Amino acid sequence: MDYVTAKEKSEEWGISLRRVQVFCEEGRIERVSRMGKIWIIPKDAEKPADKRYKENKQKGNDQNEE
Repeated sequence: MDYVTAKEKSEEWGISLRRVQVFCEEGRIERVSRMGKIWIIPKDAEKPADKRYKENKQKGNDQNEE
């Protein structure tokens, strides 16, 4: 199995290195490992959903339109 660093995944996924590290720390990426100070992630790992945001987030504040 091929592995890449968290930095390489952050560039591939278009998110910050710190965000990828948080995903690793929370166990949200399968088969992730730590080698010394760096995280190694399987090359075929999928980007987990960002739980900070709702998927069905609506634009604007619809509550005040009534």
